[in-house]
Amino acid sequence: MPAIDVTDATFESAVLERSTQATVVVDLWASWCGPCRTLGPILDRVVEQSPGVELVKIDVDANPRSAATFQVQSIPAVYAIRDRKVVDSFVGALPEPAVRQWVGGLNPPPSEAEKLVAEGDEASLRQALQLEPANEKALLALAAVLAADTTDEHRREEALGLLAKVPDSAESRHIAAMARLGQEAGQTSPGSDDVEGKLDALLERVRDDDTARQEFLDLLEILGPDDPRTAKYRKALTGRLF
Repeated sequence: MPAIDVTDATFESAVLERSTQATVVVDLWASWCGPCRTLGPILDRVVEQSPGVELVKIDVDANPRSAATFQVQSIPAVYAIRDRKVVDSFVGALPEPAVRQWVGGLNPPPSEAEKLVAEGDEASLRQALQLEPANEKALLALAAVLAADTTDEHRREEALGLLAKVPDSAESRHIAAMARLGQEAGQTSPGSDDVEGKLDALLERVRDDDTARQEFLDLLEILGPDDPRTAKYRKALTGRLF
């Protein structure tokens, strides 16, 4: 896929969260940097031809917070991020053969646990966690399976326990909302007629009722940030609380 430009505002989602799904190569550059202009097209070509690797570019002048994350001293500087951690890096404009060798070494063969996570079924995910108890992808995937069981409260509670072991993210928040809502989540989809009625009723109680406030927030999580009702009801919640 083509490289994307990342800003301070999108760094968390486009780099850190995305790195739990693929290896993210971060190209730190600036318009005044001659070696950056040499390296940039090389990275574009090499990463485009490398499955499982994605390229993002950060203008260090326009996005100082992101640059500071890497404590960069000179550019171009290139970092590989996987599972929210730097796994490799280099500084300077390397020739294309060296860049190809570097990118080619970023994705080791999948572990047995990773193969089991790819299977995706509950038994495989549980087996993966026996091998690697802290495997974030396995924890999230198994939590999603358990949270989807609207009829079994114990399985949904187990899902919340698994989510407590992973960093907060948009994905973990959505799964947690599904787990907490249970049957309510199964019945209240973004397209259902009664979701606004439920939100209106809960809005009357959010100021003094922690349970109602959490259910209100969980319903907004299920609607998602792109649903116009989410912004509307978040504004209404702020008005009630403050």
